[in-house]
Amino acid sequence: MSSASPFSPHEHPLIATLPSVEAELNYLKPGQGRPASYTFEPPPGTPWVTGELEARRVAIRDGRPLVALRELSLDRSGFTQIAHRSVLADFSQDATIRDIYYRESEALLRDVTGAEKIVVFDHTLRDSAQGSRRTSELREPVRRVHDDQTPASARRRVTDHLPPDEAAERLAKRFAIVNLWRPLATVERLPLALCDARSIDAVDLVPSDLIYPDKVGETYSFTWNPKHRWYWFPRLRPDEALLLKIFDSREDGTARLTAHTAFEDPTGSPEAPPRRSIELRALVFWDKP
Repeated sequence: MSSASPFSPHEHPLIATLPSVEAELNYLKPGQGRPASYTFEPPPGTPWVTGELEARRVAIRDGRPLVALRELSLDRSGFTQIAHRSVLADFSQDATIRDIYYRESEALLRDVTGAEKIVVFDHTLRDSAQGSRRTSELREPVRRVHDDQTPASARRRVTDHLPPDEAAERLAKRFAIVNLWRPLATVERLPLALCDARSIDAVDLVPSDLIYPDKVGETYSFTWNPKHRWYWFPRLRPDEALLLKIFDSREDGTARLTAHTAFEDPTGSPEAPPRRSIELRALVFWDKP
């Protein structure tokens, strides 16, 4: 996040020449207070989600050329794209995902981040045709600008998933939460848009409640800022993946988070197959501050 001057296309000559699309993204309307979202069927008369949204039309640039130049990376922009083919071809069995895909992803994230330890703590399968907010087994894509953790909820993830003594030790050093996002078929509808962390101001973030049956988590909603710089990766394939920085404890100018959302690609075909994807969230620990 930054409170400095806007991230300008002139900072890298290539940015102004990148292919782009214009699309509407759903931001939280200012003045909504603290939004809340349920992960299960809410009580009668209670909405699934509170907080009025407003659609803002933005330019979304093709990020592939900037990844090749290392201009878009986990620590610079808060996200990146990688080439990686999973050994798992069938993602229909939860036990197989947790056994094979979790272990594979832990090794991948260690290699990419140089971290000492990776702890995968959950995953979500999404399908734009069959997914629903009413089932945890298969969700629909999220079409509002958000980030999955705040500093408070990120720290709680550490204490939730590590023994007390180890959690205290890890919290004294650098840790992060990273989302490994992979399409299960080439993405032709509802691709993911990602916001450059360098274009986000602290005032854009709105803490929001994520209500589970047994606890209340905390995420960030976002209000619109004309400084935001958005990217996507057209026709992302299953042998590619996105890495999203959800939280980072480092406060030295390193990207600490990124906003993201699914969006309607105006160049896509309405007859295109549904978007199918898996996202996996992991705690990332380094043996240094």
